[in-house]
Amino acid sequence: MSSSSIAAIIYASSVSAPAIKGGHPDDEFTKSKAHHVPGGGFDNPWPSWKIHTVWTIVWGLIERRLRGTANKPDTTPPTVPVQKPTFLPTRESPNGKLRATWLGHACYLVEFPSGLRVLFDPVFTDRCSPFSWLGPKRYTEMPCQIKDIPFIDAVVISHNHYDHLSHPTVNEIARRHPNCQFFVPLGNKKWFTECGIHNCTELDWWEDVDLTLRPNQPTASTDKPLSSASAAGSTTASTAQQDPGMITARISCLPCQHTSARTPFDRSKTLWSSWAVTSAPASSSPTATPASVYFAGDTGYRTVPRSSSHDESADWSPPYDKLPTCPAFKDIGTRRGPFTLGLIPIGAYSPRWIMSPMHANPRDAVEIFLDTRCAHALGMHWGTWVLTEEDVLEPPKRLREALKLRGVRDSGVFDVCDIGESREI
Repeated sequence: MSSSSIAAIIYASSVSAPAIKGGHPDDEFTKSKAHHVPGGGFDNPWPSWKIHTVWTIVWGLIERRLRGTANKPDTTPPTVPVQKPTFLPTRESPNGKLRATWLGHACYLVEFPSGLRVLFDPVFTDRCSPFSWLGPKRYTEMPCQIKDIPFIDAVVISHNHYDHLSHPTVNEIARRHPNCQFFVPLGNKKWFTECGIHNCTELDWWEDVDLTLRPNQPTASTDKPLSSASAAGSTTASTAQQDPGMITARISCLPCQHTSARTPFDRSKTLWSSWAVTSAPASSSPTATPASVYFAGDTGYRTVPRSSSHDESADWSPPYDKLPTCPAFKDIGTRRGPFTLGLIPIGAYSPRWIMSPMHANPRDAVEIFLDTRCAHALGMHWGTWVLTEEDVLEPPKRLREALKLRGVRDSGVFDVCDIGESREI
């Protein structure tokens, strides 16, 4: 069996998680916290979530390879174009627009018109694995290094899987940007504290926090603090009007359909989430406009059952078009939307009977885009590591097809970038 096959099996076993046993007490707390499991841990409380055991998944993947039915993605260059990114050298936004730069997989740097700089799910390592010598290895190069990013005010983490949370990466960010604030789902703060990172706020679904930045310097520096930042929990207060030079933001922890684990022994013990970040312009910048970003993190949308006759390219055709879908995204659109920009996963979805509960395919991604009421979207969670069986260039092709099927313009609304490319919204 090839090293890429072994890496894919290791990855699949790490993202799979059996349902945590235990009922939910019938009280008001549990009605509002249905994703909390008595005794500790979390669950996806929707009919759209059905998951196989680890061994069913691992054996299913091995069996596909033994039978010759598994697809082995070709990573021979050229694949996904990679370009050196450019970042704004100061906190000024010349066009008053939101600017998002894809740095591979689920990592985006978003430069807000207000001057806020947020990094989502950064992984600046060759492998997404607990090992430096085993596990999925990049087939596209990193477009830049952490030292190349002038400002990082906040790092937002969706969950603790290795392709989204990297120990070497967060440590380097904390060292180079000591006033950077880290935002994580419930249960993950302990890991950051053990890493020596104390500027960390953990939140449960539907909780918000206000972030205030008072930049000390107008230009970038890698050896001095760039800002003085503080975060205070709030669930009702609106983003405050800034004084000149002050940057404020609202960070919201929101649901998604996934799981968590960094070892075989901590499955679903920490929460996973999507996020929203909203930052109003400074009063001294009349050309800037308020901007809001929805970061879907790592998520599925529904569960497609196993079928020997199932055509994976048509998994929204009858009878699969009647499958339950995750209701959280419409709730997000209603309660927190609309959003200026959505960052939505489009890859790591095949085979569907294994990956659909936790990973959206392009058609699922379009439904998430519509449910959450995003004005624009950019694709992510593809183009970096071979985690699953679809061809590496398939996700953007199927995204265009899905957009046409749903009557959405296939360019200029929900797009994909080259790695390192920036888009203004």
